[in-house]
Amino acid sequence: MLLEVFQNFLSLAIELTVLFLAISFLISFLQGLIPYENIKKYLSGENTTIGVIAALVFAFITPFCSCSTVPIVVNLLNNKVRFGIVMVFLFSSPVLDPTIITLMSALLGIKVAVSYTIITSILSVIIGLTLEKLGYESAVKKVIVTGYKEMQTKFSFKNALKETLNLMKSVYPYLLIGAGIGSFIQGYVPTEWISSFFGGEQWWLVPIAALIGIPLYIRLSTMIPISQILITKGMAIAPVMALMISSAGASLPEITLLYSIFQRRLIIAFVVSVIVMATLSGFLFYII
Repeated sequence: MLLEVFQNFLSLAIELTVLFLAISFLISFLQGLIPYENIKKYLSGENTTIGVIAALVFAFITPFCSCSTVPIVVNLLNNKVRFGIVMVFLFSSPVLDPTIITLMSALLGIKVAVSYTIITSILSVIIGLTLEKLGYESAVKKVIVTGYKEMQTKFSFKNALKETLNLMKSVYPYLLIGAGIGSFIQGYVPTEWISSFFGGEQWWLVPIAALIGIPLYIRLSTMIPISQILITKGMAIAPVMALMISSAGASLPEITLLYSIFQRRLIIAFVVSVIVMATLSGFLFYII
């Protein structure tokens, strides 16, 4: 059994390594074509539709970890970018990443990846603009960010390779952890146990998964190989997606950092919004 687990891990790790390197390099290279200054201009504009689209595009090209979005959020707020647009970015950035979505497509299927992207994008927009309508902008503290460097985009093979290596250092270990956990589940956790407890369409599995995800802080890069095994073992995709979105969207380290820029009522609204986003996403996957 142990040999089988190791073989499964090795197979999955090799597959993830090839995919990660190829996709990361391609996306890093293409990022050099994206005019960052134009995106920043659109974020600061008066047109809501253009601002929302710019926020979602910006979310795609920013780092993986939810914590890394916080200094960017502070910088945008200090530059007088509209609060609702900043909130759209805050909610979408941790869950929308081209490398992770492409890996999701390869491991879970294109339909899952496309549905995930559309659902999380729409819900990020709705929640972000709703918080603005409810007047939560007044709950933002006055904070000056230090040590923040704006994105520099330059079309360069060398820069693309350098960015890929940086991503390997920060993200790749989590992929291997996910591969290891997934291989263990595949080898030691009975299929009947997972399918009997988590394989049905009981509605309460989705909100429970959304609640569990926040304190766990499972990064998307770790969760994707795990979710592939869980779904193969018989777990319903709806609670898997709810778990992925909540753990990526509102990690405990991120919430701690947000306390430095948001008042408590906005922090509470943020956490509740992520839980709602994860739960609704799960329910929508039942429909799909």
